[in-house]
Amino acid sequence: MSFATPEWVKEAIFYQIFPDRFARSARMTAQPGISLKPWGSSPSEEGFQGGDLYGIIDKLDHLQSLQVNALYLTPVFASASNHRYHPYDYFNVDPLLGGNDALRALLDACHERGIRVVLDAVLNHTGRGFWPFHHILENGGNSPYRDWFHIHDWPLRPYSSDKDNHHNYDSWWNLPELPKLNTSNPGVRQYLLNVAKYWIEFGADGWRIDAAGEIKDDSFWQEFRNVVKSVNPDAWLCGEEWYVASKWLKGDMFDAVMNYPLGTAAISFFGKSTLRTGYFPDPSEELVPLNAEQFAGEIKTLQSAYGNELLKGQLNSFGSHDTARIFWTIGDNQNALKQLVLFQMTAPGAPCIYYGDEIGMSSAGLPHCREAVPWDELAQWNQPVLDFYREYTALRRQFDCLQTGEFDILYAEGDVFAFTRIKGEQCAVIAFNTGDRDESLVLDLPAKAESFKGYVGNAEFRETEDKQLVEIALPANGSLLAVTTD
Repeated sequence: MSFATPEWVKEAIFYQIFPDRFARSARMTAQPGISLKPWGSSPSEEGFQGGDLYGIIDKLDHLQSLQVNALYLTPVFASASNHRYHPYDYFNVDPLLGGNDALRALLDACHERGIRVVLDAVLNHTGRGFWPFHHILENGGNSPYRDWFHIHDWPLRPYSSDKDNHHNYDSWWNLPELPKLNTSNPGVRQYLLNVAKYWIEFGADGWRIDAAGEIKDDSFWQEFRNVVKSVNPDAWLCGEEWYVASKWLKGDMFDAVMNYPLGTAAISFFGKSTLRTGYFPDPSEELVPLNAEQFAGEIKTLQSAYGNELLKGQLNSFGSHDTARIFWTIGDNQNALKQLVLFQMTAPGAPCIYYGDEIGMSSAGLPHCREAVPWDELAQWNQPVLDFYREYTALRRQFDCLQTGEFDILYAEGDVFAFTRIKGEQCAVIAFNTGDRDESLVLDLPAKAESFKGYVGNAEFRETEDKQLVEIALPANGSLLAVTTD
């Protein structure tokens, strides 16, 4: 079965927001009887720092300065955790975020600016406060909802479990606070499908699906897709998957996955001299530095698995709420980050900026990567990092070939990697030298040297005796983006 990813995704620059730590609005902090952690408290303290959806509205000018035209929000529904992956009410936005009225206001404000909003769906598990689970806690085996979960014996032990007295129901990652739903139960399925439909009708532009692979029943995802697309055929469905995941992308389940394999490979190539451990999918595993040939091999694996057209619609997330920040992972190497961001903005797929990465926020993995943005302390912002984020996102939006052009690797050897993006008569050449010595490479380009205009880097184009070949002098630790002029 073939299908097309919604066209708007191929042209999108996403920005991922962890709402509790992005921005507070005065409208919410003025609420009586609410005690929040001080803004900027250490993430290791857990608790709620009070970011809300009105706060996102207040910062839309900043997001548009980054050319952002799509938001991906981690969960916003009522929950007893600051990350809200413990939902207890799927039909109501958490009051601490401003409730349903705040989401309505955010969707309207974003849509007026041409910004899409994708919500996070937590369908594999719930929080212990979810009303059917609470009903079982009160009624035990007499509850009509006892088959909504995978319960092994009675009475339930949701709060008193330890290694000798474990909780006695299935849960995500064996965490008692996250009871796993029984999606084979027709009541559970209908409830979750109603949730999916309700928020798309409300105005959300798609779903990012948490822990998608934990629900093994493909028929559930097929129904999920049909329900969502029946409301809005242009809605986007992106599954959380850490590895190559072509089974999801056959036209009957998701439109995309979070393209972590590309992010892992890119970080391992551009940051190879300064890599730190603590990344994904297992923080205990070390990232292995890659040379250009190996990096190209990883990309070719993805091309083989997805095909070039599907690659254009994947979410190129190089860091998230689940990972160490990319700047920290590459040892706060600013030149490596600059190259990494240029690659992210020129590679096929929708780039996704994790909130705060654009100002040089740097921290290890959970929970440190969920810190608050220092809006009132601009001295903490890394202005050069913000400058090149803005420069490279603007270039992506300026040139169609960088969004939807065909991708072809030109050169991959040692420390040098180069590729083209071509759409119609427009051709971009992107090249990187991650080494500490100058390099010269001869390429067979689809246009003459004089037809290219440089936008990034000071690499020199020279014609060779063979007019079909172009020589590029690429300085040490240098990058190049050049595009043919009309």
